[in-house]
Amino acid sequence: MTEISSMLITHTKATIVEMENAWHGGIEHLLLRLKSHELVEECAVLKTCNRVEVYVVSSKGSKVLLDFAKQMKVSSRIVDFLDHDESLRHLLRLTSGLESMIVGEDQILGQVKELFIMAKKTNTIGRTLETAFNKSIQVGKRIRNETGINKGSVSIGSAAVELAENKLGGLSGKTVMVIGAGEMGSLVAKALSNKNIEVIYVANRTFGRAEALACELNGKAIRYELMENYIPLSDVVISATSAPHFVLTHEIMARIMERRGKNIMLIDIGNPRNIESSVGELQDVELYNIDNLKDISEANLAKRWEEARKAELLIEEELELLKRQYKRQKADGIISALYSRVEAIRGKECEEAINKLKARHTIGAIERDVLDDMTHSFANQILAEPTKILRNAAEHDDERFLETVAELFKLNGTKKK
Repeated sequence: MTEISSMLITHTKATIVEMENAWHGGIEHLLLRLKSHELVEECAVLKTCNRVEVYVVSSKGSKVLLDFAKQMKVSSRIVDFLDHDESLRHLLRLTSGLESMIVGEDQILGQVKELFIMAKKTNTIGRTLETAFNKSIQVGKRIRNETGINKGSVSIGSAAVELAENKLGGLSGKTVMVIGAGEMGSLVAKALSNKNIEVIYVANRTFGRAEALACELNGKAIRYELMENYIPLSDVVISATSAPHFVLTHEIMARIMERRGKNIMLIDIGNPRNIESSVGELQDVELYNIDNLKDISEANLAKRWEEARKAELLIEEELELLKRQYKRQKADGIISALYSRVEAIRGKECEEAINKLKARHTIGAIERDVLDDMTHSFANQILAEPTKILRNAAEHDDERFLETVAELFKLNGTKKK
């Protein structure tokens, strides 16, 4: 039977380095590569700073994904393989923020929406995955509206700020530089806005975006090529760009530390990493990355446990509704094909009857409409009871009965809908 299978590499088992090594090429390239597999009917992928997830619709999904993981040279130690029901539950939990490093964070919902749109544009999503992703996005919104799961410090950006506060005993009077004015940089800036910081520098490759974000924070925009002059003035540097290369290398920071002469904290939440790992070996440099935010995540989880429990109850309720929807779809595919087959026969026979009558009598629009309505009524009455029986069979997971009906009426292609 054709169902959803998924392969997950997430922060729960893998380090940021392992997740980076598990990714090969752009999302569109990976989607097309998966879709070209003879056993894959639909596919979608998700990549964020702390997860790589692959979803396929296939009659042999587990085999497809296992082979794919081997091709990517991913250790089985860091991979979870989920079946249909497990994949559905995971998706609902994911968009609700329950699978995030920072429980309840809002960013993941937008990321899943982007993934969904990209997969649709690439034509790799069909009815099965579209149903799952539409439901997961709807549930993510419901959870945030009906629980307090997203209240307080909920993003990677705000967790980075919280880490800096914990390590430095507060940020009041400190000087902070934010590198990157995109989505993640904006989250960092939002978390910094009420911390009574002395100066906030914002550096971005596009200076206009740096100016816009700095204006919101009453900070100072720095031209990207000049940020090396301002890092020595900063107590904390939070790098949050999507640059494909290191923004701060060992060589750059070694030069900076020669001038600075005192401790500096660097927090790298870029995707991929923005700061070369060997920078952490320099004297007076404290380098942290996404892996270091896990402690904060655990503390937040404790605070939000009651809200998370409410969310889980809602998710189980929505999961049952989603399963019923899939069951109806199994029957609907066969019912639709059956109606189409009967309609083709009805239309052909009705037209032949009209032609025979026209050979002997004048047939006008009224007579044609009467014949058309009569044959439609016959067809609908004949199919009414089979429709009920097919839907009931789907509700009770009678897959064999559905397959038998499809075979009996030669409804090719309906079993995989």
